[in-house]
Amino acid sequence: MTPIVSTPGVRTPLIPPSTHPYAEVIHRLEAGGSMLPDTPENLQQIIGIYKAYAVPMDFYWRDLLYIAERVFLNPLPAFKYFISKEYLDLPNSYAGDQSKLRIWRGGEKAHPELLEFMERGETRRMPKLLHHLWHDRVNMEFAEACMQAMFWHQGMGGRFNDFLEGDVYKANADRAIKAYFKGNLVMLGLYKLFPDMFMEQVKQLSFYANLGLFWEVMAPVFFEMSDLYDEGKLTSVPEAMDFLVNGIFAVAGRPIYHHVFIRGECFEIIPKSEGFTWLYEAALPYVEAVFYRTSPFRGTKSYNAQAYQVPADQADFHYGILYADVFPVGSAGIPPTLLMQDMLHFLPPYLQEMYKTHKRGEEDQLIQLGITFQRSMYNVTSAVIQALRCALLYPLDDTDPEHLAANRRFFEAQMDRFLRPEARLPDIQTQDYR
Repeated sequence: MTPIVSTPGVRTPLIPPSTHPYAEVIHRLEAGGSMLPDTPENLQQIIGIYKAYAVPMDFYWRDLLYIAERVFLNPLPAFKYFISKEYLDLPNSYAGDQSKLRIWRGGEKAHPELLEFMERGETRRMPKLLHHLWHDRVNMEFAEACMQAMFWHQGMGGRFNDFLEGDVYKANADRAIKAYFKGNLVMLGLYKLFPDMFMEQVKQLSFYANLGLFWEVMAPVFFEMSDLYDEGKLTSVPEAMDFLVNGIFAVAGRPIYHHVFIRGECFEIIPKSEGFTWLYEAALPYVEAVFYRTSPFRGTKSYNAQAYQVPADQADFHYGILYADVFPVGSAGIPPTLLMQDMLHFLPPYLQEMYKTHKRGEEDQLIQLGITFQRSMYNVTSAVIQALRCALLYPLDDTDPEHLAANRRFFEAQMDRFLRPEARLPDIQTQDYR
């Protein structure tokens, strides 16, 4: 609702109602709500999908760090998805009794449901290589697609990309490259001939580390939200959004870095001392690159320049989950579908039962799951918008009309991004969108 001030018998708006096409959503945000309407079913859907997402995410972040820190520049990384036990047991910095910032419950090692799935898959126990070849595994290709979106849509926040272009980064990367290929005259010769090619690969690996450190936080956040919901302690969509907002501020300053371990020695390509932080160098660029932009998925759009199906301007990219048409995207090999398949293995029973009662039941679970995920990411985006408003502007209960007008302009600018016809914001306002 529009912010108001109360006097005896009179309720006068402090500022006029919004005239924006999404005025109803803006007023909801001004009242401390989410872009997603507050209904029991919406709450159940988003919490259930956060749990289903957290389990594979617990693998994603561990393997991303494993690739960035151990696989590094292996020219034939055929086993980069065969994560080592060291990384499966790697203590989460924000879960477990050993964590320096013990905000959320849960263990520090890989989640038991993840380990069970890695052992059995959808089929049965068999050697890891056979699970991999049968594609009965966690789809790391999705995680890499997110990393590539961040790598391509650079400059979305913080100083991370500027550092990657600087002399300090290049010198650090040069030392790591030469140490990694020490004694390998062929690779060192190629590096001398094509230094930019190697440097570009190291930059990409720095984004592996960036995304891995981002998801290391998000996995325990989603696990905790699921536990709180099961305990009856999360009872509304705004409460779920506020939990995310509080989590964003709690870990906003966690360091973002890239270390490489070569024959027992640590090479700090991006040292922690550079002061890069989770909020500005990871979270905000992730939302911008992955939720909003990404890129057209092969098989859904023509990359032929004469077909004009891909925007000429990078700023016009609008293929993230906030815009996705889940139906055609739900095809084999497309990154969002790979994520849907991963989440399908870990759906809470209450979501499984919900999907059975709608549309084609179990036959279109992936589509229903994808739309649920879309709803949940609108709630996450709402948390990011509210966190930015907290950091940059004024409290929602401010009584200064100029301050409330500034908040209003901010919310309206955020909603302008959903005026594109592809945006799913109107769809998620109703439960009929399935």
